[in-house]
Amino acid sequence: MKSFRNLIILGTSHIAIESVNDVKQLIETHEPEIIALELDIFRLRKLLSNKQTKFKFRDIFSQGSVLNSLGAYIELKLGEKVGIKPGEEMKTAINLARKNKIQIALIDQPVQITFKRLSQEITFKEKLRFVSDIITSLIIPKKRIKIDLTQVPEKKLIKKIIKEVKEKYPNVYKVLIQERNLFMAQQLTEVMKLNKKVLAIVGAGHEDELIRIVKWNLQKKK
Repeated sequence: MKSFRNLIILGTSHIAIESVNDVKQLIETHEPEIIALELDIFRLRKLLSNKQTKFKFRDIFSQGSVLNSLGAYIELKLGEKVGIKPGEEMKTAINLARKNKIQIALIDQPVQITFKRLSQEITFKEKLRFVSDIITSLIIPKKRIKIDLTQVPEKKLIKKIIKEVKEKYPNVYKVLIQERNLFMAQQLTEVMKLNKKVLAIVGAGHEDELIRIVKWNLQKKK
């Protein structure tokens, strides 16, 4: 969790019961006036509809849907292991916001734009590497890292994973992480100007960079 002025950013895991509990506790103790979510209107509707995403291998070479489909599939399977549906912390925040009449702000870039940017930027080499990594992991499993899926991963592990993505898939990192961080930070900057207590709920991998960019946005305009 990070805080700056009237903003609190909570980094979550979308399948961790710890994140659900953290959301409940922060809303109860800090009484935010605005809850900002790492969602756009399309993903919000999809989350509330409870429809499951099916992954098809041919999607690997389609218009950017592969990473979304594969990511959703992996989250679903991991979530089944701990008895929680992906995005449960977001749904909890939405339900509590409605119950307590708290304003909701959707701060993520529209997913259609993200997919379009990904299809423009991802290289054939990155696609081949992605396929190769999947096949290699099935044939030669790496040494397993013990992770408690009920809790948010440690900062050290999150940074390690992000670094690996940046090195192996630079354009994927650029579109899915870097560009979205810039977009969400700008949205948070505007929301903070309303001078209300803001609680932002985002994936743990975005937390540190978002608070850094928000601080820079506000301080540069002094």
